[in-house]
Amino acid sequence: MNDENTDSPSRRQARQNSVSTDLRIAGCGFAMGAADIVPGVSGGTVALILGVYERLIAAITRCDATFLKMLVGGQWRTAADYIDLRFLASLGFGIATGIGGLASLMNYLLTKQMSLTFATFTGMIIASSVIVARRIPKWNAQHAGLLLLGSVFALRLVTLSALQNPPDTLWYLFLCGMIGITAMILPGISGAFILLLLNRYHYITDSVIGLVHGDINLTVIVALFVFGLGCLTGLLSFSRVLRWLLSQYHDGTMAVLCGFMLGSLYKLWPFQRDVTPDIEKFKHKTFENFLPDPTTDHVWMAFILCVCGISAVISLDVIGRRAHAIRTAGDEA
Repeated sequence: MNDENTDSPSRRQARQNSVSTDLRIAGCGFAMGAADIVPGVSGGTVALILGVYERLIAAITRCDATFLKMLVGGQWRTAADYIDLRFLASLGFGIATGIGGLASLMNYLLTKQMSLTFATFTGMIIASSVIVARRIPKWNAQHAGLLLLGSVFALRLVTLSALQNPPDTLWYLFLCGMIGITAMILPGISGAFILLLLNRYHYITDSVIGLVHGDINLTVIVALFVFGLGCLTGLLSFSRVLRWLLSQYHDGTMAVLCGFMLGSLYKLWPFQRDVTPDIEKFKHKTFENFLPDPTTDHVWMAFILCVCGISAVISLDVIGRRAHAIRTAGDEA
């Protein structure tokens, strides 16, 4: 007998609702992936706006000893339900699709319109740092000192010659994945921005673009696999350390992060000259900052785009806080 004919209307409705939920979660993931590919916009912030942030963090933190015990005991279905695997798979598919869909555009903007693109990103990072700073209820001298410490450390970090030409090794790619994935745990921090600081943003986007366009080779597959493994390791390990810091030393941690973002703005200074014109590949080029003529149209356009970047991130934050307040009121009702 045909199974479709024996299905009750309630069972068919439940299955349709389940599929529609998967599609909705994948759509949320697509928006997160699109945000993650833009330095200055946090995928964590988008997850918060769309209402999947808490569920994502809960699923990640359940990858623990209990989960491993279920796997070893052959309780695969129970283990999958325990970590909300269906949700993670749908969200992960959406994120990968969003990243792949926008990687080419972002790569073009950074290579062909770097100055104006950096101006927009600068505005986004300034706004993001303000959002992070507002998470501290009451500032004091200690917080100001931690902010200054974070700024100095970041400024020193982004000016290191080692980061201008980082090692072209898999272990460094793994490390970038571990650090960059923290954007999912911290709304307001952009993972793409972190990769830009670590000078591996173009490498990753080039690899993704090649994969999307069918340029499949062992080097690209290995690079993305190692990077993905670093992301997974960061989620399962460093995310717990970060959550502990936020629970025990929330204000101090936020002050350091805010300072780190402000100090890193040196890397995004919109006006840079190419000091390696003989090098063809953009990801291997070196740039130096300079002060432009402030009366030129290009400078004014950069300023306008910087303001637009600030406005975009602030608007996202306002929408996110309102959506969170509505959901909280609904849960309490």
